[in-house]
Formats: sequence, C-alpha cells, structure tokens
Amino acid sequence: MESVPERRNGEWVFLNTRMPVATVFENLELGTSLDEIIEQYDVTREQIQAVLRFAAQSLTGPASPLDLTRAHSV
Repeated sequence: MESVPERRNGEWVFLNTRMPVATVFENLELGTSLDEIIEQYDVTREQIQAVLRFAAQSLTGPASPLDLTRAHSV
C-alpha cells in the first residue's frame, strides 16, 4: 500500500495503482466475496490478504520501534 499526496489526495491505494484500499473494505461490508473483488478490481488475493493483515495488526496497537516481526511490505 502507499499514500501519495498527489494521487487521490493521499488516500491509501494499492502499490502503483489508483485503487483505494478502502474499496476492499466497502465491498466486504456489502457482502462481496474476495473472488468477486479480485475479478472486478484486478487485484490479487495476496494484496487483499496483506491489507487485511495490516488492518488487523493495526488494531492491536503500535509496534515498538525495534519490533521488526510486525513490519510488512504491502
């Protein structure tokens, strides 16, 4: 994921795309399956899983600066 101020006003998007990460959550909330999201928005299952892991881990609080086991490349 990346947030680039010049792209979509800094909204979080999938790396090297203009697709907002929020689109995944909005579609899941509507009951859309992962397979449907993958097909409709041309993202991979791995990209979606990475976003979901990142979101879940962000709910547990901030990692300490030395806790590299929680770092992600998304």
